[in-house]
This record gives sequence, C-alpha cells and structure tokens, in this order.
Amino acid sequence: MLTVGGREIACPVSLAPMAGVADSAFRQLCKEFGCGLLTSEMVSAKALTMSDRKTKDLLRRAPIETPFAIQLFGDDPEIMARAAQLVMAWKPDFIDINMGCPAPKIAGNGSGSSLMKNPPLAAAIVGAVAAAVEVPVTVKIRKGWDEHSVNAVEVALLCQEAGAAAVAVHGKTREQMYAPPVDRTVIRQVKEALSVPVIGNGEIDSPQAAAQMFAETGCDGVMVGRGALGRPWLFAQIGEYLQTGEVRTCPTPRQKMACLLRQAELAIAHKGEKRAMAEMRKHAAWYFKGGRGASKLRAKAGTLTTYQALEEMTKEALDLGCLEEN
Repeated sequence: MLTVGGREIACPVSLAPMAGVADSAFRQLCKEFGCGLLTSEMVSAKALTMSDRKTKDLLRRAPIETPFAIQLFGDDPEIMARAAQLVMAWKPDFIDINMGCPAPKIAGNGSGSSLMKNPPLAAAIVGAVAAAVEVPVTVKIRKGWDEHSVNAVEVALLCQEAGAAAVAVHGKTREQMYAPPVDRTVIRQVKEALSVPVIGNGEIDSPQAAAQMFAETGCDGVMVGRGALGRPWLFAQIGEYLQTGEVRTCPTPRQKMACLLRQAELAIAHKGEKRAMAEMRKHAAWYFKGGRGASKLRAKAGTLTTYQALEEMTKEALDLGCLEEN
C-alpha cells in the first residue's frame, strides 16, 4: 500500500511515464498485471494551453486506468499552472511534473531534467501547480544534471516545501541518460530527508531488482520503466515476489504472443490500425527480444503495417521457439 496526498494506491509499484511508449494500450496491460499507479505520456503544458489536438489525445484513457496521473512538462510556472487546471477536465487522480526527461528537445528548452539545474524555478513550478489544482501534485526528478552537480536531495526538499505530495527519483544523472549504474544511495538520501513518500526508479527489470530497491533505499514505492517493455507481466512478478519471495507468473511463449496481440488490439481500438501498427513495431521487437532467431523477427517487426501481419509473425515466433523465458 502506498498513500500519496491522502489517496491510497493498493500496490506500491508504478509504471514510469515513457513518451511514445506508455500509451493507453500498454498501460491497460500493465494494470491487468497489477500495476498500482499509471501515468500518462508526458504532456507539453504550452501545447495544451494552445489547444493542440494531438496533445489532448495523450490524455485519453480507458476506465481500467486508475489511479491515474497526468504528467506535464514545461518551464513556466504560470503556463504549468494553467495547463494543470485544464487537464482536470480529464479527472486525473494526480498531477505529475516532469523534471527528469533527458531528451535534448525537452531538456534543451529548459524543461525536464534541465530543471535540476535551476532548483528555485523547479520549486516555483511545483508551488504554482499545487496552488492551481485540488489533487495531489507529484514530481519526478533525477540524481542531478551530471556527476558534478548531484542535487537530488536539494531539489526534492524544495519541491516538498512547495507542495509536492511525493517525489520519484531516477537514480541517474541527465548526462547518463539511461545508461547504468543506478545510484541507490542518492535515492536513500532523498528518502531520509523527506517526509512525503519517495519512489525509487532505475534499472528495475526483475522482481529481485525491485526488492533490492526497497531494501537499499527504504523507499515507499518503486517505478518500473523500460524493464517492462515487452514484459507487462513483470508487474505481477514483482507483486508476487514482494509478498511471498516467489514468482508464480511465468507466461508461456503462447501466452506472451497472446499478450502482444491483445496490446495491438487495444491500440487499434484507440488509434486505428494504420497508426497503431506503426507504433506497435517497437513493442513487437521488445516482445521478440532474446532467444534464437529473434533478431530476424525484430527486423521484420520494423515493417509491420497490419494486424494480420503481426498475427503471422507471432505464429512464426512460436514455430521457431525463439521466445526467451522471463
């Protein structure tokens, strides 16, 4: 159980807000496998205030997607506050502020992880958003900008003082991007400094890694990102391991392929076949990762245009016996 801003989250394992990846179809599967908290793909506050249609499309979700946070990014407190008020029309349970995205087009414009270089502005944004909405406001930060400016504790404290109800810490610098290792020590330091819940993030790709994050940091929850790509059942495995020390959910190759097809069906229902299958190419490649002959299937996945082609590809994967056990 995780309680954020007085709101209870049954499972302390959440899905990271991965742009271009964690769409509604993928989030629904993660929820079905026991994910506690779901978050939208990151939404541009500026684009939202300009009524951009594509941006609003990121806010759509299915009834099963609850509790649900909408993540905003931007570098202007006033615009961020206005955007937070606008997204309340979609009835989120939380508003999350992105201070961790390392992508050049985000951080290069003063948003995302660039805010780690400007703690007063980071705090001002949190304060403005918290004052603008009635739901709890959370923040996702990094260890720091680089190894010469590790300031996660400072930024987290300022965010808490400004009204953040929880802080998720990705234990890597912006300079690292997504490369290992994850610094669990800095996450522990943030946990020891704050009174609000702290969520540990980084390199959680197995039930054991999740348990290690809890044990070494004392964090209140963990956030799973790329470790779940092509493996949404990881949430069930983590939940089982944390409760019993054992993993019972071990999907067969046929069950894995059924999961891939279901994700595609959910995506098609939301976006139409043409767009959905273009976006499913990378997901299919993740499902085919590892195993003998998988490289051939991943290459073919990059050409997907129809659901029928995906069905044929899953049959080929089963015939080849190339799906790894995990």
